[in-house]
Amino acid sequence: MDERYLFLFGLIGPLAAYIFIGVSIALSPWFSWWNNALSDLGHAVRSESASYYNFGLLLTGLLITVYVVTAFWKHAKYTSLFLFATAFSLQLVAVFDEVYGRLHGIVSVVFFVFMILSCLVYAVEKKSALGILSFIIGLGSWVLFWAGVYSAGVAVPEIVSATAAMSWVVLSAIRMFFGRPKK
Repeated sequence: MDERYLFLFGLIGPLAAYIFIGVSIALSPWFSWWNNALSDLGHAVRSESASYYNFGLLLTGLLITVYVVTAFWKHAKYTSLFLFATAFSLQLVAVFDEVYGRLHGIVSVVFFVFMILSCLVYAVEKKSALGILSFIIGLGSWVLFWAGVYSAGVAVPEIVSATAAMSWVVLSAIRMFFGRPKK
């Protein structure tokens, strides 16, 4: 197998997350960006889409882990440690869904902290403007939410910060696939 194809896991992983989140939202007419957290879609007792949502998080975590341990670490070894922790903690969010109460809250916070730190480490390690922009957008979405600057459900800063973080993951995978491992 051409090692280049391992970089595609960095594209397929995030894509899987958005596909399964989209399917889960489509199956959950009660879901509102103004009132809910994305994790509400994964509540094993109250959500009819829980199996799709939680499977999507598990699959995404697995695919990003494969990307990190097979290909990405050669490009950014320090960032790889944080991205690995991000992928693992994403899987913990799926395993310990909202049914687990406080434990779910803890693993969710751990996931978002590792994700935002991954952006910062990538920005420093690769001198990446996209990495620092992702860090600013990711952290900023949470700070503005906590400060009450905008009124929305937790799902909004969740999706904004995740999309910001996944932008450099996807771009790095595409660049390395095509042989241009730039920042």
